[in-house]
Amino acid sequence: MAADAGDSSFSSSSMEKQFGGFLQQLEQSGNLRDKIRAVAAEIESSTRVMHSCLLLVHESRPIPEVAAKAEAQIEVMKGLYGRLAEILRECPGQYYRYHGDWRTETQTAISMIAFLHWLQMGNLLVHSEVEQKLGLDSSEFGLDIEDYLIGICFMSNELPRYVVNQVTAGDYDCPRKVLAFLTDLHASFRILNLRNDFLRKKFDGMKYDLRRVEEVYYDVKIRGLAPIGDSTATKGPKHKHG
Repeated sequence: MAADAGDSSFSSSSMEKQFGGFLQQLEQSGNLRDKIRAVAAEIESSTRVMHSCLLLVHESRPIPEVAAKAEAQIEVMKGLYGRLAEILRECPGQYYRYHGDWRTETQTAISMIAFLHWLQMGNLLVHSEVEQKLGLDSSEFGLDIEDYLIGICFMSNELPRYVVNQVTAGDYDCPRKVLAFLTDLHASFRILNLRNDFLRKKFDGMKYDLRRVEEVYYDVKIRGLAPIGDSTATKGPKHKHG
């Protein structure tokens, strides 16, 4: 009986010690997560400001004017991601444990930065360039590839609206340019072996963006509004989207 009592006492002490350790770890993790979420909230706030700036492009405001205001927010985000990197140095090797706490905000930021780049340059902002703009170091705190891809899918959602508004403002060559870009982007995504997850669903949505732009483009062609010299096919949509 004495031995049993001793074993019970040891077991109770062992459990208490173990759960005491759990308590400490959970408190540390919770405190760290609170810090991360506070910065993520600031990133979200910055993306909202940037989005409001980019909305002006749909009102046919000059791109340099829109870009100047939007780029100021990229610098703000760069500082915030620097703060996130400092916080994560407190828990080396656990990037993906906390990644979900800033993932959505990052995808939104990428979509806007990529859209701004497209407005300025007419091409795709590649993964390494996004890292550079946000001051991310791929060896310590890099940009997750899926976050980048999802952000690019979000960016494509802005293009049909942009095309419609540009045509309304009299830019009849815009649909051709956007159609060429989206066609290439969609084809590039098809290289990837995407699983049936959120990224796959967002990619599937891209074909609808492409279809909407095609419809605007061919409407412009049919009405004879396309610039002379536009050699793009004129027999209606022919892309097969799968």
